Amino acid sequence: MTSSPPDLDHLRRAIALSQAARDHGNHPFGALLADADGRVVLEAENTVVTGADVTGHAETNLVRLASRDLAPDLLATHTLYSSCEPCAMCSGAAYWAGIGRVVYALSEAGLARLTGPHPDNPTLDLPSRDVLAAGSRRVEVDGPLLEDEAAVPHQGFWA
Repeated sequence: MTSSPPDLDHLRRAIALSQAARDHGNHPFGALLADADGRVVLEAENTVVTGADVTGHAETNLVRLASRDLAPDLLATHTLYSSCEPCAMCSGAAYWAGIGRVVYALSEAGLARLTGPHPDNPTLDLPSRDVLAAGSRRVEVDGPLLEDEAAVPHQGFWA
């Protein structure tokens, strides 16, 4: 599927959330969930540092919130927007929650170029498309999009 202007708007909001996460003392990652009509229903930031929880990625935080209130059959009609390509853990969380579509800005490869060998980002070279394609149900994936914009909150962070 190709992206639409609302997709780009939602990605820009996820990027803004990544800057907010950085401003709050965390790694610069943000995510949001939109319903089938494009309305934002949830937002989340990375909380790995402030929450002292290595699973506190923006996407897993979002999935925890979403799965508490929304049934998997409803989540199948929702889209997760992420400032960066979801890692294997976050892709798995989106899959298990039943989310039907994932759209991301900065690719994992692009992120790895920005972070280098930083110990806070021990990159798994496993694209979200591969993780999600291994499941028994289809999850649509679109990205990378707006990579230059998504890279801005990371500039100087991983040095």
